[in-house]
Amino acid sequence: MGQAMTTPSLETRDLTIRFGGHAAVNNVSCAFNPGELTVIVGPNGAGKTTYFNLISGQLTPTAGSVLKSGKDISSLSPSARAKAGLGRAFQLTNLFPRLSVLENIRLAVQARRGFGPRLFARAASFTELGDRAMEHLKAARLEHVAALPAAALPHGDQRKLEVAMLLAMEPDIFMFDEPTAGMSVDEAPVILELIEAIKADSGKTVLLVEHKMDVVRALADRIVVLHNGELVADGAPEEVIALPIVREIYLGIPAEDAA
Repeated sequence: MGQAMTTPSLETRDLTIRFGGHAAVNNVSCAFNPGELTVIVGPNGAGKTTYFNLISGQLTPTAGSVLKSGKDISSLSPSARAKAGLGRAFQLTNLFPRLSVLENIRLAVQARRGFGPRLFARAASFTELGDRAMEHLKAARLEHVAALPAAALPHGDQRKLEVAMLLAMEPDIFMFDEPTAGMSVDEAPVILELIEAIKADSGKTVLLVEHKMDVVRALADRIVVLHNGELVADGAPEEVIALPIVREIYLGIPAEDAA
């Protein structure tokens, strides 16, 4: 169909990493498209976070490659990948712990606009930067803690700050690794609403590692299943959730044909 003719926004080809004799991610080839939210699921130790770390550059693959919009970015550093529009949430924790919540978001806005932290004192007075930072602050419902140092925030608010900072960087690919982990029931919906808003933008690609099936069902356009470092299923949510291997992983129902 038309989607097959489009260059994927993100692609991994034969992506592999071995630690000793163990392949934590083994020959994973997968393409992701704009306007699509893909949830990556699998049991503990399946390789989900390792796969994320290979894509965002925290780990160097033993074999295979990562492509963004058809361009091989395998040799780029994590910061260079971020500048190229690959946004990984929850790697910005406590970037400036002593600065206020608002100042943290303003710095992310500045970085996106090409201002360096050295110019913080001067750039902070720019109305546009301040206004943009406040928009992201409000979206994350952090107005009430705007003046607090980032380090003083409770866990749930730190998670919201991390997402707000990622939004301020305006990537075209968003990666979230269990974004609601450790959050209370009343805090989690704010993060999910922010992800829903990103998903609504047809130019954005979202990858989400998640184990809560209610979150998976609510957000996924597509589900990819990793098991023992290998891609074992990829498809529409209702089809993948019905597979025996997924039922075994998540519901404990034995599957004779599970790999």
